Amino acid sequence: MSKLVTIFGGSGFVGRYIARRLAKQGWRVRVAVRRPNEAMHVKPYGVPGQVEPVLCNIRDDASVAAVMNGADAVVNCVGILAEAGKNSFDAVQAEGAGRVARIAADQGVSQMVHLSAIGADAESDSDYARTKAEGEANVLATFPAAVILRPSIIFGAEDDFFNRFAGMMGPVLPLVGGNTKFQPVYVDDVAQAAVQAVEGNVASGIYELGGPDVDSMKGLMATMLTEIRRRKLVVNLPFFAGAMMGWGFDLVKALSFGLIKGPITKDQVKLLRNDNVVGAEAKGFADLGITPVAMEAVLPDYLWRFRPSGQYLAIKESAKNLRHG
Repeated sequence: MSKLVTIFGGSGFVGRYIARRLAKQGWRVRVAVRRPNEAMHVKPYGVPGQVEPVLCNIRDDASVAAVMNGADAVVNCVGILAEAGKNSFDAVQAEGAGRVARIAADQGVSQMVHLSAIGADAESDSDYARTKAEGEANVLATFPAAVILRPSIIFGAEDDFFNRFAGMMGPVLPLVGGNTKFQPVYVDDVAQAAVQAVEGNVASGIYELGGPDVDSMKGLMATMLTEIRRRKLVVNLPFFAGAMMGWGFDLVKALSFGLIKGPITKDQVKLLRNDNVVGAEAKGFADLGITPVAMEAVLPDYLWRFRPSGQYLAIKESAKNLRHG
């Protein structure tokens, strides 16, 4: 019988790529999510019955144990960028990660992969970065052989980074942390690293994953604008202004009971104060034998829809070069 893997958050941006790759490798894939009826898009990744969404609440021991029953490997992709209700940073990224690792160890799971993030720091002012570090510590405390992956900002067709900024209307593109450096990594490269770890081809430890390009936030926006053939004034806002905006948006969200969400939170502003690149001494793609894909090879495949003429722009640009006799 083929091996079974449980992927927590397996229908999300990164999780779906991991699920697809593992299904192609012949694994049975159990996708553990809060809303299985919204995760049906993962079922076609394999033959009927090979990839199945199942209900799970990562905040509950019994729920986590149930979806992990009989699994040979576990991947935890659950993470949040903003808190909502009971899904706080502490509950999801620190306690939730520790719960998955502890139960995996109790059930004798062979391999565990935990998705964290570059910038995870127990001393950080950012609750996101702090709880990411606490989650890593909780994982290693009960499952020391786990593989922890720390990607920089992740891009791909379903991303919430380039898609989000490309879809912003108006002639001005305001930024907070315009000089902060990032090392964007392609989502399928992260998935490839996770699959290698699941299959036991990776030594335990922490790996920082970044693509071949390092650029500032402002530089990344320039790349994006060039790709979508649009001109906008990119304005780099000072951090104090960003903090005030984040505080205001957080207040509106609280007063609306989460119905109104702003473009940035106070915690995200704190994150943007620090560069998000692979450390000089960190293990990374080279140690995994993976050559990361450059942005220029992927961005045109999904940002074309933001161009003035969409998929027809390339035809129009080619037509301009025609010489009429």
